[in-house]
Amino acid sequence: MIKQKVRKLPFTIIILLIMIALTAGIALSTGAAAIPLDRILPTLSGYGTFKEQFILIDLRMPRLIITFLAGMALAMSGAVLQGITRNDLADPGIIGINAGAGAAVAVFFLFFPLEAGSFVYTLPVVACLGGLLTAGLIFLFAYQRGQGFQPVKIVLSGVGFAAALSGLMVILLSGSDSRKVDFISKWIAGSIWGTDWPFIWALLPWILILFPFIWLKAHRLDLLALGEPTAIGIGVSVNRERAGLLIAAVALASAAVSVTGGIAFVGLIAPHIAKSIVGPRAHAYLPVTILFGGWMLLVADTIGRVVLEPDGIPAGTVAALIGAPYFVYLLMRK
Repeated sequence: MIKQKVRKLPFTIIILLIMIALTAGIALSTGAAAIPLDRILPTLSGYGTFKEQFILIDLRMPRLIITFLAGMALAMSGAVLQGITRNDLADPGIIGINAGAGAAVAVFFLFFPLEAGSFVYTLPVVACLGGLLTAGLIFLFAYQRGQGFQPVKIVLSGVGFAAALSGLMVILLSGSDSRKVDFISKWIAGSIWGTDWPFIWALLPWILILFPFIWLKAHRLDLLALGEPTAIGIGVSVNRERAGLLIAAVALASAAVSVTGGIAFVGLIAPHIAKSIVGPRAHAYLPVTILFGGWMLLVADTIGRVVLEPDGIPAGTVAALIGAPYFVYLLMRK
């Protein structure tokens, strides 16, 4: 059964790439200033008018790339968290890691006299520190001596920390400048705000470093998913492997939400869909997970941007409308 699912991997990847290309074409051609599909490739090749090049290359292409990269990062983070916690409900947004990263970004933005664009490369680092601190506290509360990490406690502790950090941000915003409050409010809603090329260069190194690291640890991820006794019996250093993968997952999620805002459910849904198609082996489902996560967030942002113009609906809100029912389904099933 597993071998049959693994055989679907090349076909699944091809289908996903086609879906991503079609969605990207729709995203680039639609908006306040529509551009025909047959003008996209000539414009990207340098043969478009000034208006076409400005709209596609300066405005829409950076947003498309940053959205796709962030979706990939969130999906990979969710897959790792589900593997190391053995919890199908684990997601960086649901268990509070995104809230920790957001709180760190909010504090940095509110109390440092700098515009967002001037510290674009610092934001992922700040978000990562906030996410790691929150994740450490969540796992500390979810750990039980002699039994290890309790999957249900991880979710409950994460939800509690997310609520507490959301309250903290409300308190911080209550006495802040209205312009900064507007930015943080959009960030909390999951509005893709890092839509310039520098934000891509700020996020890309995290993906280029952490994706290969997780890929090399894929076999360890399979063993950890079997449970601590089995992994220890095989000779896996459980605490060291879990810590390394946890740091990678938190760093990916934090870097992504630092430029896209608070987005949940992408890291929850993508790994489940991937496993249902190609099976539970990490080397098979991880490529499908990241492609599906990137496509899902790209679809959410495109829908939100086109349905309600000119401001649009935040991608995080659209993703939540898609993911919340699935989360309830998993919660009832488990």
